[in-house]
Amino acid sequence: MLEKIAPSLIAGVPVVVKPGSVSCYLTEAVVREIVSSGILPEGSLQLICGGIGDLFEHLTDQDAVTFTGSASTGRKLRTHPVIVENAVPFNMEADSLNCTILGESVAPADPEFGLFIREIVREMTAKAGQKCTAIRRIMVPEKRLDDVIDALKEKLSEVRVGDPAAEGVTMGSLVGLSQREEVWRQIERLKQSSEVIFGGERAFKVIGADVDKGAFVPPTLLNCRDALRASEPHTVEAFGPVATVMAYRDRENAVALAAKGRGSLVGSVITHDEQEAAALVLGCAPWHGRLLVLDRDCAAESTGHGSPLPPLVHGGPGRAGGGEELGGARAVKHYMQRTAVQGSPTMLMAVARQYATGARTTSGDVHPFRKYFEELEIGESLLTASRTVTEDDIAAFGALTGDHFYAHFDEEAARNSLFGRRVAHGYFIISAAAGLFVDPAPGPVLANYGLDNLRFRQPVGIGDTIQARLTVKQTIRKEKRPGDEHATGIVVWEVRVWNQDDVDIAIYDILTLVERRGE
Repeated sequence: MLEKIAPSLIAGVPVVVKPGSVSCYLTEAVVREIVSSGILPEGSLQLICGGIGDLFEHLTDQDAVTFTGSASTGRKLRTHPVIVENAVPFNMEADSLNCTILGESVAPADPEFGLFIREIVREMTAKAGQKCTAIRRIMVPEKRLDDVIDALKEKLSEVRVGDPAAEGVTMGSLVGLSQREEVWRQIERLKQSSEVIFGGERAFKVIGADVDKGAFVPPTLLNCRDALRASEPHTVEAFGPVATVMAYRDRENAVALAAKGRGSLVGSVITHDEQEAAALVLGCAPWHGRLLVLDRDCAAESTGHGSPLPPLVHGGPGRAGGGEELGGARAVKHYMQRTAVQGSPTMLMAVARQYATGARTTSGDVHPFRKYFEELEIGESLLTASRTVTEDDIAAFGALTGDHFYAHFDEEAARNSLFGRRVAHGYFIISAAAGLFVDPAPGPVLANYGLDNLRFRQPVGIGDTIQARLTVKQTIRKEKRPGDEHATGIVVWEVRVWNQDDVDIAIYDILTLVERRGE
């Protein structure tokens, strides 16, 4: 819940949360703590436990619905008449039959083999396998089938199921008894085309709890010997610590097996062979929202098969819902209306509060570098003096930087190049432009913060004259943090440099850190 509601709240959009009924007790306790803490505006977080009644009947085109859960429930919600009629934005992340593929090049002695086994066991047992990104299908080369099964059996036999508070327990229960019974029903369906090779029995040892009263299911591993023809491993999901092993003949066969899942949130490829990784990733990509390539080089920093990275745009096609992972700052845009605005540059500047090239500018007697952050206005501009570029400028810049590229120093080669003559260094031009617009005395401008969107539009030769205009494009207030000497903001300046023929030489943005007055 917290992962999903964060982007909405950051976007300034209130949320109504509807958890699964079996897990609503924990959700209610968390929401009650959040509300009582007062950290959110009143009413911005609301909770419904149980049925939602006619809630969907009140949806409008200004609302948004996001769903994480089973594919069947997601399809039911997505086709609700009000969702369809009002084109209500609907994002769906559905539980999917995610796969992991062991490369043909991997031998049992290779580090990748151990990573493969570890990743599977972790995905089967973390949260007792109740994750929409958990591994459900394990694809291994035919020649490695017995090795993988033996290794998985050995590692799964070390898993201790029971009360997580009890010493030695490494896997807890499912979320509730109804979920337990549902998992057992799905295991029976999987057994129609697969054989249980580990676990799969209701009578097993649990630590610190009653196996009959608790929602416990043992780690259960199945083997499907004809996975290309069988349907159950690719359509039936036991939402618990359950996975099915299946052998593949070659890369094409592995891709075909992965595709039978009809769309997944995530898949993983474990190999140290670059060509093999490229072939499997490109083959599997159309059916996956995210693919992890895991090997010895990235294992220490990898977040793992089932842990998404919020900045990534991924969700999953087909069965996985066709939506996006709503995590991180990127997801904020999902809840924000985006509207294209047309108008003159001056009107666009007024609406967006950001300078648009060609908009009306203002200028005054005070150099903008002498002004504090809050004194600067969008569109405030400085026209610089001009400067003629000489051969000495080019020679001095080359000597200073060590950049002796032929176009700057070799007359004959430069004449035969696309420039047709010797030209000045591009970085000399932006350095010279800074020399034209910078006010050197101490003042509110504290530091250069960066440079964005630089494009060189035209070369500058010996004897050309350049001039620049500096314009306040955007101001971004920064919060003062403990230990900061100054309260500051970031000012984005558009810089335009042109030559004696009024042809643009370079256009870019510079960012400066500017002090705020009286803070």
